[in-house]
Amino acid sequence: MMAARLARFLLLLRLAARGPASAGAAKMKVVEEPNTFGLNNPFLPQTSRLQPKRDPSPVSGPAHLFRLSGKCFSLVESTYKYEFCPFHNVTQHEQTFRWNAYSGILGIWHEWEIANNTFRGMWMKDGDSCRSRSRQSKVELTCGKSNRLARVSEPSTCVYALTFETPLVCHPHSLLVYPALPTALQQRWDQVEQDLADELITSQGYEKLLRALFEDAGYLKALGENDSAQQEGGTQGLEFETLESCSKAHKELSKEIKRLKSMLTQHGISYTKPAETSSSEHLGPKTPTHRTTEQLRGDLGLRGDTL
Repeated sequence: MMAARLARFLLLLRLAARGPASAGAAKMKVVEEPNTFGLNNPFLPQTSRLQPKRDPSPVSGPAHLFRLSGKCFSLVESTYKYEFCPFHNVTQHEQTFRWNAYSGILGIWHEWEIANNTFRGMWMKDGDSCRSRSRQSKVELTCGKSNRLARVSEPSTCVYALTFETPLVCHPHSLLVYPALPTALQQRWDQVEQDLADELITSQGYEKLLRALFEDAGYLKALGENDSAQQEGGTQGLEFETLESCSKAHKELSKEIKRLKSMLTQHGISYTKPAETSSSEHLGPKTPTHRTTEQLRGDLGLRGDTL
């Protein structure tokens, strides 16, 4: 009897310790998880995280921009968060807790865009698939008071344009290519400029040699078969990149003109010769008198004595 009373007393003590909330449903404690998405979200299973197609290209370009490597800058527009990680990638994350919220890679660091001796932008390519191609982004670097991703747009389907502001490019010479090159490549560029001035290479040959120089510096990637095919007339544009190739083409065209003239004469068809103008003046520039074509190399358009 005493044991039953003791048990009942202990039960009452336990109920008193729980308080009045024990009579109803207990409140649920809500724990808010961090609002992170995509690659950095530890709550997503590994299979749901972003899967890049390849590794980014090595860091290259002006040395003062290397400090941006390893950092990321974000911009939220509407329901999407865009994240730009210089020399790494560009990603997009839908800001919602839907089970199938979108997260994708808009491009992986590929190469610089160079024009007029200036780094014009950073190309991020080989992003997530979009219809029959991959997403890609071009990031323009502009002067700003702080490092920040300022604007994001999609000028064409699956191609994105980003504007990144940074005080690192405010100096007028901060994005020039020549100062960023090592001494050996600067000397090589000087020689290309001299050969162009001496008319030893054509403008097409000049552009090809500069591109090869930028590729060796790691600023541009070598053109693949697909890239070459997309350039209209790209192969023919490099056909006459040296005076030697021009001279050879001139001789072949001269033979063809003689053959056609002979056919016209045989059939009694008259033809008129342009007044005060020889055929050679129409076909191309004359070979400089102070140098001979034997001094030229047809592969790259450089003087033989410099190789």
